Amino acid sequence: MCRRFVLFCVILCFKYVALSEWKKPTVFIAILARNKAHTLPYFLTTLENLAYPKDRISLWIRSDHNSDKTVEILHKWIATVKDQYHMINTAFVEGEESYVDEHGPAHWTKERFNHVISLRESALNLARDLWADYFLALDCDVFLTNPQTLNILISKNYTIVAPMLKSEGLYSNFWHGMTDDYYYQRTDDYKPVLNREKVGCFNVPMVHSCVLVDLRKYVSDLLTYNPQQVPNFDGPVDDIITFAIAANRSGVSLNLCNDETFGYVMVPLEQDDKLIMDLDQLTNIKLEILSEEEPLVVSKLLESYISFPEKDTLGFDKIFMINLVRRPERRRRMNLCFDELGLHVSVVDAVDGRTLNSSVLQGISPLPEYADPYHKRPMTLGEIGCFLSHYNIWKDIVRKGYETTLVLEDDIRFEPFFRSKVLNVMVEVKRVSGWDLVYFGRKRLQENEEPWVEGSSLLVEAGYSYWTLGYVLSLNGAKKLLNADPLSKLLPVDEYLPILFDKHPQTTWKGYFPQRNLVALSAAPLLVYPTHYTGEQGYISDTEDSVLAKENIPTARDDL
Repeated sequence: MCRRFVLFCVILCFKYVALSEWKKPTVFIAILARNKAHTLPYFLTTLENLAYPKDRISLWIRSDHNSDKTVEILHKWIATVKDQYHMINTAFVEGEESYVDEHGPAHWTKERFNHVISLRESALNLARDLWADYFLALDCDVFLTNPQTLNILISKNYTIVAPMLKSEGLYSNFWHGMTDDYYYQRTDDYKPVLNREKVGCFNVPMVHSCVLVDLRKYVSDLLTYNPQQVPNFDGPVDDIITFAIAANRSGVSLNLCNDETFGYVMVPLEQDDKLIMDLDQLTNIKLEILSEEEPLVVSKLLESYISFPEKDTLGFDKIFMINLVRRPERRRRMNLCFDELGLHVSVVDAVDGRTLNSSVLQGISPLPEYADPYHKRPMTLGEIGCFLSHYNIWKDIVRKGYETTLVLEDDIRFEPFFRSKVLNVMVEVKRVSGWDLVYFGRKRLQENEEPWVEGSSLLVEAGYSYWTLGYVLSLNGAKKLLNADPLSKLLPVDEYLPILFDKHPQTTWKGYFPQRNLVALSAAPLLVYPTHYTGEQGYISDTEDSVLAKENIPTARDDL
């Protein structure tokens, strides 16, 4: 009897799960694609990976005025997946390249706005006519990396809800303020939500790019993209602004949720930008994703439509990247970044502080008076390993006569448009006579203003700084760093550099290095940053979280 009851319960559970899956709400997804051949392989892959029954999803896709392979990609993808979805409704217009050539991909005329408004309104009305439960307006430069996005948004039970999408800088898919004439207004509430210092769902005046509407609620009938459908409309001719005005005037809240990491959105082109700029924006967002999670992937079907730039050294004689062998995840991430950036980089196995002992460290002596300025402790073995890693590169530079070298560490994120910005900075560096070192990334420690290099808008004279995330070193600079004999009076590398360019506040330490004539500059703004800062989730330090060196290395005083 007991076994029969258990079996009955198991069967009932299976039936309930199957029934609940069958009863999932229907979702109508509206997609507009124009000149998006570069984003579509990634967009369609993340769309396909959503953990939601495809037979409960209808797709509505429109594309026109293309000058790339947008339509070809859509045809290929649809032919493969069409039987999986409940419905795929398409209309593609080809052969209108002259329009794009004349106006440009980011040129928004009143006619183009009206065209998009008409398309969006048609999609919304068709979703209503089909009695869809939900309508999702989804742009092709959105990458929903969280497969549960649809399930989570539906569970919120809002009439209108959008997932907060991350991007580079301060851009996202919501506004937290709107001016009286319906344009963007930055408020003090924006950054805390964007940076997830405040977590939850927030009533905001504007959401776009990925917006879910619950069509089962009667108030959704008041929503529209068409200004002519909004009584006494006094806003601009713009689809997303019209939608926001219609919602606000109808008392329907627009909700933005950031309680999960949902995905990413690209920064849109400016009006006069060329399509090539959107390719750079794609690189930027892929690098941003690599700083946070696994890389953006493409299905096997669409792999042939993606490519990576040919690799070079950006005009440097050599680019080095320092990485601990026991940190393969960092090496993998950085190599993926170099693929995206088209950089040919030599990976250097870092000297691991864990492998150092007194026999290995013969001939190395810490600076007698050194104590960490914050923790008042001696050097750690990790800090010694870090110094030796950089030291070995300096020796290699001198031995091989490299005139200009870029040195990178493995825990960095790259400034958007990194390649072009490096090239611009180096044009100005080459105008500076006698430079030795240029910081690309650092932690600035002095409060007083750093003077601009004469005639430059991208370089300052470096003051007291921490970190060696990324820097350019000249052959003469490498010689100066070696000639100061640092191994006989060792201290952390990011303390050593400012001593050599005579900007360190600790006069006692400077006394050990009488030749302090390193000419150090810094890119302004910086070009690389840490992936994680102290205290953030995911922060790891192989230098600070290491055994103290005091018991492993005899100090100069111990030798007396």
